[in-house]
Amino acid sequence: MTGLPPFEDLVRQALAEDLGGIGDITTLATIPAASRSRAAIVARRPGTIAGVPVAKRAFEIVDPEISFVARMSDGTRVAPGDVVIELAGPTRGILTAERVALNFLGHLSGVATATADIVAAIAHTRTNVCCTRKTTPGLRALEKYAVRCGGGVNHRMGLYDAILIKDNHIAAAGGVAAAIRAAKLGPKVKLEVEVDTLEQLDEALAEGVDQILLDNMTPAQLKEAVARVKGRAITEASGSITKVTASTIAETGVDLMSVGWITHSAPCLDLGLDFHD
Repeated sequence: MTGLPPFEDLVRQALAEDLGGIGDITTLATIPAASRSRAAIVARRPGTIAGVPVAKRAFEIVDPEISFVARMSDGTRVAPGDVVIELAGPTRGILTAERVALNFLGHLSGVATATADIVAAIAHTRTNVCCTRKTTPGLRALEKYAVRCGGGVNHRMGLYDAILIKDNHIAAAGGVAAAIRAAKLGPKVKLEVEVDTLEQLDEALAEGVDQILLDNMTPAQLKEAVARVKGRAITEASGSITKVTASTIAETGVDLMSVGWITHSAPCLDLGLDFHD
């Protein structure tokens, strides 16, 4: 996968948090310094991999002598028992880096897997799955990368790169039209507005926007909204979208569906590190 964001500081911070300036006292106490081992990171559950380069860096920082061979790349679908990574080298280093490497790899693969599951559920439609700003503090760029590994697309990266007028902006600004007119006086970036009703949709269309977020609408309302927009703006559905409901929502013809839980609540993909004899 391309577009992997910087992660060096995150990995070093995670290792520092785990080692506490003292080190892995269990490994130091039980494993001889000269001990060398072979190990593999193996998938325990089916899923989509993301974060292999991040895991690699964790092992490299702990001990550059560790050999790291990726058998699966980011974006690859795996089955239980598949070997994702093979490791060889100083046993102490492998054990010390294990948890930090698996934390990153499991979490990011979980995000990619959750995304891929929804992408598969709506593959018969033209709708794309996108993420939101509901991300883990400090991990947003990596989580959004993992969404791309799962076949999704990214919404805005933050508050700085696009205008999204939401319900509270509308309430504070005095209405949909007032908020849009004020926003057009600001930075010349993509302008999106959130609407809860078809009446608000008509108001937004009359003012002219790039994208419309159709929030918590029924499938019937979404279908009507798409018909009213007629391609004049990108349409985006949001609101409690699951793998079960995704297909019905996508079949309304919306361009995008934004799903917050694929980043903020995606289950970690079960991956384990097994030592070889």
